[in-house]
Amino acid sequence: MFSTSTLAFLGLLSLLSPAAAQTWTSCNPMNSTTCPSDPALGTAATFNFTTQTSTDASVWNTTAGKVDYNTEGAFFTINQRGESPTIQSNFYIFFGTVEVIMKAASGQGVISSIVLESDDLDEIDWELMGGNTTHAETNYFGKGNTTSYDRATYYPVNKPQENFHNYTVDWSQEKIEWLIDGDIVRTLLYADALGGKDFPQTPMNVRLGIWAGGDSSEPNGTIEWAGGPTDYSKGPFEMVVSSIRVMDASKGASYTYGDKTGSYKSIRIESGNSTVAQTVNAPPPMSPVQKFQSLSKGAQIGIIAGAGAAALILLGLMICCCVKQRRAGRRERALVDADYEKRSAELMAYRTEMSKQRGYVQVSSFGASRERF
Repeated sequence: MFSTSTLAFLGLLSLLSPAAAQTWTSCNPMNSTTCPSDPALGTAATFNFTTQTSTDASVWNTTAGKVDYNTEGAFFTINQRGESPTIQSNFYIFFGTVEVIMKAASGQGVISSIVLESDDLDEIDWELMGGNTTHAETNYFGKGNTTSYDRATYYPVNKPQENFHNYTVDWSQEKIEWLIDGDIVRTLLYADALGGKDFPQTPMNVRLGIWAGGDSSEPNGTIEWAGGPTDYSKGPFEMVVSSIRVMDASKGASYTYGDKTGSYKSIRIESGNSTVAQTVNAPPPMSPVQKFQSLSKGAQIGIIAGAGAAALILLGLMICCCVKQRRAGRRERALVDADYEKRSAELMAYRTEMSKQRGYVQVSSFGASRERF
């Protein structure tokens, strides 16, 4: 359940730039002591977007645009300027692993993003530029610190706009590892992030989305970083996510900031069962066959007997219907035959009468004639 302030903040997202729509916080615990607790995932879960027509709103929230689903996965599509379809998890993880099977969008200046974001703006990123067909970018931020932009590094990937790849973040309190298709491409140690001050270390939710870094409204530096201006006439631009696996390394119902330090040591893990975990781990609805098999033998026999009786009644009704139709058919046939016989008799009588009324037929050249019988 979202607070009133959170809902109000979400309503403002449409006024923000596409990038801001993916990296924001409704309440920063570094500035306030009244921020709500973060609901924990508290388990491991896999979300297969190829087998659904939408996401569970209690688990994933669409914060911008519209996401479509088919047997290939979730489609994040930019059809025109201003669009940046994005979904965000309603759960948080406190260290753990996120694996995304994704095909990046093509298009100069178009950015396909996988973002882990905390309430105090710790951030871990995968970003793929639509015009870069050979590399993927990794990045991170601590407490929203953007005083420098030297943390991004790029790693080879085979045709990311044509092929699905596994982009993984493995995150612990000691280090962060970025992996492509199971191979570690980058490792960030806690001490290497400004002595830990810029190391992402607070509970994070997961955000997936696409946006146009090459839009003319963006700063020149952003447009240059994105690969150049975006030409919307060459769209639509589609990012496709087939599945995502999330593992929360901590177990609990929620996570609460104990102070304004932003340190992982200040985070309290509230005991209890995660409501999100209960939702994502709930067994799928049973099929009719499974429901029948779950019944007791007596109930199964009763259902079979009832179904058999219903079938016999239906068969009896069908037989009665057939008999009635046959009888009606015989009556109709009898009427047709009687009418035929009546018409035949009338025709014979007509022919006989016509034969009697015929005139004389000439039999010689002298005009002699005789009646013909």
